[in-house]
Order: sequence, then C-alpha cells, then structure tokens
Amino acid sequence: MDFINETILKELKKDSRISMSELGRRVHLSAPAVRERVRHLEEQQIIRKYTLDINTKALGFPIEAIIEATIKNNRYADFKEHILTFTNVDFCYRISGETCFLLKAHFHSFPDVEQFIDELQLYAHTKSNFIFSDICEDL
Repeated sequence: MDFINETILKELKKDSRISMSELGRRVHLSAPAVRERVRHLEEQQIIRKYTLDINTKALGFPIEAIIEATIKNNRYADFKEHILTFTNVDFCYRISGETCFLLKAHFHSFPDVEQFIDELQLYAHTKSNFIFSDICEDL
C-alpha cells in the first residue's frame, strides 16, 4: 500500500461520493489514473462497499447505547437469529473476553431501551453503556 492509495482511502472514507476528478485533484493524479487505483482497491477487496452515514438523532432516535451481551445456556445461534430482527442495531460483533457480543443500538426512548434489554434477557446477560458523544465525529 503506497502513500497515494492511503490518501485515496482517507478521502473516500470522508466522502465516498466524491468525484474521480476531485479525488484525483486531492491526490495529484488524473481522473483516469485515480479511477484505476480505486478499481484495483475494489478488486483486492480493500474497498468492500460504499456506505451511508445516517444521523439517527435527526430521525428521532436520540438515545444510543453500547450493549455487552454474555450468552446464557449456549444460546449463541438463537441470539444471533434474534438480533438480526432488529432494525435499530447498528452493529453486533462477536468478541473475545468475558463478554460474548458487543452491539450498538439507537432508541426513541428509555422505555424502548428497557423493552429491548428485556427481550435480550432470554438469550444473554446484558450490560448497557449509554453514549453521550462521539469524540471522533465531533472533530
């Protein structure tokens, strides 16, 4: 990975909708040259997908939480199947350590959080951490 590809990735991470001509200007390459580099990064699966960053607070979900889930009675498959039914879960990672899964979810209200946690109790012990701010996003 050379410096130009690192810069291309940095710029695409900031704005994946940037035009190839603007991206080329920022990395000092022609649009066709930068397009070829981006295509190569996609072929190598370094760039896997282009995503959308949704402001869930603007959609009426002001509460965000990081939730640790420690599976009960070996119910891993049930937990994974159940968690996929929720549209408010931003990510769910299987991790090492005392906790089995780490997930982030957004909610309309604290009663919604409580209902969500109650449903997870069938599969796992939980520990909830509420997000006050995102330091990296606020930069």
